[in-house]
Amino acid sequence: MRQTVRAQAKDEKQTSNALVEHRGLMLILSSPSGAGKTTLTRLLLQDAALDLKLSISVTTRARRTSEMEGVHYYFVSKPEFEKMRAEKSLLEWAQVHGNFYGTPKGPVEARLSQGHDMLFDIDWQGTQQVQKSAPKDVVTIFILPPSMKELQARLERRAEDPPDIIAGRLENARHEIERWTMYDYVIVNQDIQQALNEVKSILIAERLRRARQQDSIERFVGTLLSEK
Repeated sequence: MRQTVRAQAKDEKQTSNALVEHRGLMLILSSPSGAGKTTLTRLLLQDAALDLKLSISVTTRARRTSEMEGVHYYFVSKPEFEKMRAEKSLLEWAQVHGNFYGTPKGPVEARLSQGHDMLFDIDWQGTQQVQKSAPKDVVTIFILPPSMKELQARLERRAEDPPDIIAGRLENARHEIERWTMYDYVIVNQDIQQALNEVKSILIAERLRRARQQDSIERFVGTLLSEK
């Protein structure tokens, strides 16, 4: 698995443009399980105009029937995960519901250095670590459910977990929701299309921040002022 991630980073570096105008950003979506971040992530990636790529996490969790290796996660054993962590090849890692999750560092840095953005679907623990390691590159959004009743209904409709696991996820959701103040933006997912439009608006605005375009704008302004 690590060889796959390293090869991906190498390929991205080889295809990079030598004249990158700005550094990419990391757009992080977090939410309690069932609040909609996975659906929003899928819809954002389907919009080719956004030029977003998903950071694929590694996890020790068992693969669900609806999940594919290398698409949803890289599924690894606990000893392999611990080795990656010891080698400091993870940008962040966390333990959630008794399983470990982490973000391989190489592919992320390769993409950002090319001026392209990376999308993350990670929890508040991982978000804290990424914010600490690369604060200037990160934009964070927390997705809230419209109600706890609706959150429970969404989890039950997935039909992927037994009742005791769903109960555990609902209890954990309350603790996760308490972390909303850690995020740059907060969206209540009452309607998925509205929530999607709000995420897109945030992304566009963040790309236009002066600090993210400082060098290229300075060159452009210099050209403007030199015109006769």
